[in-house]
Formats: sequence, structure tokens, C-alpha cells
Amino acid sequence: MQSFVETNREEPFKEDVSRRLRSFEEIYRFFSDIKVARQAERCVQCGDPFCTTIGCPLGNLIPQWLEAIAEKDLEKAFLLSNETSPFPEILGRICPHNYLCEGACTLDDGYGAITIGPIEASITDLAFEAGYTLPFPGITSDKQVAVVGSGPASMSCAHFLLRAGIKVDMFERADVPGGLLAYGIPGFKLEKKTVEHRFRILQEAGLSLHLNAEIGHENPFPELLDNYDAVFLGLGATNGKLSDIDNEEHDHVFLAMEFLTNIQRHLHGKSWMDRFGVLGKRVVVVGGGDTAMDCVRTAVREGAESVTCLYRRDEKNMPGSRKEYHNAVEEGVIFLFTEAPQRIVVDEDGVLVGIDAIRMQLGEADASGRQRAEEIPGTERCVPADVVIMALGFDMEGFPWLVDAGVELGKWGEVVIDQATGRSTNPKVYAGGDCNRGADLVVTAAADGRKAALAIMEQLLG
Repeated sequence: MQSFVETNREEPFKEDVSRRLRSFEEIYRFFSDIKVARQAERCVQCGDPFCTTIGCPLGNLIPQWLEAIAEKDLEKAFLLSNETSPFPEILGRICPHNYLCEGACTLDDGYGAITIGPIEASITDLAFEAGYTLPFPGITSDKQVAVVGSGPASMSCAHFLLRAGIKVDMFERADVPGGLLAYGIPGFKLEKKTVEHRFRILQEAGLSLHLNAEIGHENPFPELLDNYDAVFLGLGATNGKLSDIDNEEHDHVFLAMEFLTNIQRHLHGKSWMDRFGVLGKRVVVVGGGDTAMDCVRTAVREGAESVTCLYRRDEKNMPGSRKEYHNAVEEGVIFLFTEAPQRIVVDEDGVLVGIDAIRMQLGEADASGRQRAEEIPGTERCVPADVVIMALGFDMEGFPWLVDAGVELGKWGEVVIDQATGRSTNPKVYAGGDCNRGADLVVTAAADGRKAALAIMEQLLG
């Protein structure tokens, strides 16, 4: 260990731009067993590991599994990595490591942080290839829990309940499981076979998965409360936000998730709405987070004539992953920083021809740490566009049947919970992830699901 002086930080191999734009395959090739050990050997093994205590919402045992893989003990590293995390091969791919675990690494200033994310993904990939399996006990309890939704929070909750031998029935309204992981995150970041494999593991451990099963209609929520010992809600936050500008109801103004979902469905041979096709079109994406980067990089691969990202702040203030921004730049996306949308421009025939934008100036930092953006009068201009995609975040849908069941909702429609346990105002109902937090990270949803699972175990098993 502590070979950081002799060994430089290395990133996983990244496919050349000219080749990766031809498909939606993952662009990174993760480490071999030799390289993953060499990169792990750089770890300082801090007495107070900030990567775990400050950087990781899951509190993953990062120094421990780095030491294990550095010593070439793949099985031990695999078990340690999967002890606290419900899907490390997924989080190792999509977490914004630069401002979480790697951003907290002692070596980040000077020598280069440990490549924690790629190592995390590589350990579980290599272990699965070697035939290692996770130690689920099978269903050993007569208790049953219903999990509503199949996104990251729900997957996490189900994972930890199944590890305790509790039967889990999962209800998902879509035709495939995974929520955001299935239809929201493109394959060039996360191949769908990785998500599918995790669900096979959960099903082998005793999960009963019900697809095309929307709660509140054919499956009334009171029946879940009657038939199960506890219910976990991982409903997400799926309603896209608009800008409240003129003409944004136009057919060629898309919400980010409806665009990403339709393209994913099309790629997998499922029914889709062909109006979301962008071949040969000028595309403008409004927003600066990871969802915006998913949209611009998807549009490039779908053959758009040009792809422009319009963001009201500067590059430094972008909320998403630096890696995703740099990948978008490499792939030819044009970035217009410190510009905000004013209205969608439509010609006399009703055809969308552009989006008016105004220059912004940055002032003092707001509560999130990003600088406030203020308009500069007289700086309006039209950015040509055939399609505009709004990637401005997400709101909760609002579920009146929850209120009828005694589950309190906040002013934004979020499920109100006890933050220590995830329990709602109905003592049988727990919740976590975006339906409580608002749109947030996959890793925080995973942490919420685990927290709720532990509280449910305590309630049901004592």
C-alpha cells in the first residue's frame, strides 16, 4: 500500500470518440485484476478515511476493500464492497466520484485521488466473472414487505430485507425494472445488462417482481397495507420541470425524461413516439446537470445536426459530474454558458425555429454554494433550434391515495418521513429516495433504502 509516489493515478480506458459515437455501448473499459490491484495499492490507508466518513453517503468500507484487492484477495474485496452497498458495480459507474469519495480523498490535492469509482466497479465485475455469489440466506421469516417502485431506493431496500430473510414483493408500473437506471440513464454510462443482472440476483434471493403493476388503480394501496407487514415507497420524482416561458407547450419542446425514455425504448425495440427522433435536427438542451449531459450525449448519438447546451451559470457552477461534462465536450456538444432561456421562438407556420436567450452575470453564492445568476438587460439573442429539451430537474407526481392512507405529504408533494428511520406518518409505511428528497443522487437513494430496510427489520424481527 501507499505506492502513490511511484504509481500515478490512472483512469480506465475510454473508447475513442470516433468509435463511441456509433453506439450506446458503455464508453469505459474497467480495470483488469492486475491494474485494479496496482491502483488500489496507492491508498494511504488513512486513520480517519475521509472517503468513507465524509465522501460516501453509504459509508462504504473503502479502505478495507482497497486493501483487500491490493493484496489480490478478490473474494474478500467483493464481499466487503457488497456489505454496505446494494449494487457497487452500478454506483462505481454512475456516482459523481469527483465530489464524493474521490473529492474527499487525502491524495486529491497533489498526487491525484485514488480511482475509487472505477476500482469499485471493477471489483464486482471481476468477481461476477470469476463466479462469486452473494450470501443471501433465502426466505427464513414469515414476514412480508411490499416495495412500491423498482428504482435505486427500492432496489436497496429489497436487497437488505432479503439479506435478512424477509420476503419482498416489488410492484413496478413500467414494463422493465430499475426506474431511472432502466430508462433514464443511457447505455453509454450504464449498460442495461448490469441492471438486469442485479435483478436476477434479487429474484434468486426471493424477490417477487410484479411489472406493469401500478399502485393506486388495479392494485389499491389499502390492499398492500392489509396484506403486508410493512410497505416501502420508492416512488421517485418523475415530473419534469419547465421554465414557464412562452411556447414551451410546443410539440418539439421535450422534457428530459420523456426524451431519454423514448430513445431507450426505441433502442431496445419497444414501442416509442417517433416525434422524439432528432436525426438531422438542431437540438438545444436547457440545463447543466447530469440529466442534461445524458440528453446532449444521447442527441449526438441519435444523429442530430448540432447539439447545444444552454446553461444559466458558468462551467465552474455546473451541478453535474465533471467527467460527464468533459465527455460531452469531446463528443462535439456546444456549451453556451451564462445564458438563460426567455421564450421558445415559433414562426408564422407554428414551426419551432429557436430559443431566445439572455446573458447572465454571476453574483454571490446561494445556499447550494453556486453563484446566483442575474440577467443582463439588452443582451437577448436567438439560438437556432428545431428541438428544445428541458433538463431542469424533477418534481414529485403527487399521490392522493397516500394522503387517504394517512401518509403526510409536504408542500412539494414529498413523502414526509422520520429522517432516522424512513418511517412515514403511517407506522406501516416507509419511504426514501427522490420521493422524499426531491431529485437527488442514486447513491443517496441507495442509502435511504438501506436505512428504511434496517428500520423495518427492527420493527418486524426485533
